[in-house]
Amino acid sequence: MSKKFPLQSVLDLSQMKLEEATRHLGELISGEQRAAERLDLLVRYRAEYQARFLESAREGIGREQWRNFQHFLDKLDAALAQARQLVDQSHELRSAGQREWLDRRGRVKAFDTLAVRHRTQQVYEEGHREQKITDEHAARLRPNDLNRDD
Repeated sequence: MSKKFPLQSVLDLSQMKLEEATRHLGELISGEQRAAERLDLLVRYRAEYQARFLESAREGIGREQWRNFQHFLDKLDAALAQARQLVDQSHELRSAGQREWLDRRGRVKAFDTLAVRHRTQQVYEEGHREQKITDEHAARLRPNDLNRDD
């Protein structure tokens, strides 16, 4: 009769927490990618707007238009700084999530190794018990077999 792995509930809980960490890491990676895409979009938009500003300046624009262009470029620069900060934060969060996932995976592997050892020991003990029963059965049959030959 096999004994249940004593730490099975801990292994199950560790696996559940690993699954949660995996989902969370996926969300963090997606968030980091979205933040990088937004930053890239803003960089391209600012470059296009800067090009339009320079083209308009070459053709000649008034002081008010110049100020409007410059004011909007300043707002884009502020948005870019904020987007870069968001990318940096997303990167840090993803890195932390990755470390957590690695830690959770390590715990599951450790408990799983213990479970495998437990099962191996159980198989060994069961084989040993079966061999003992077989040997005892064979030992009981031998004396009777000897008496029949007489």
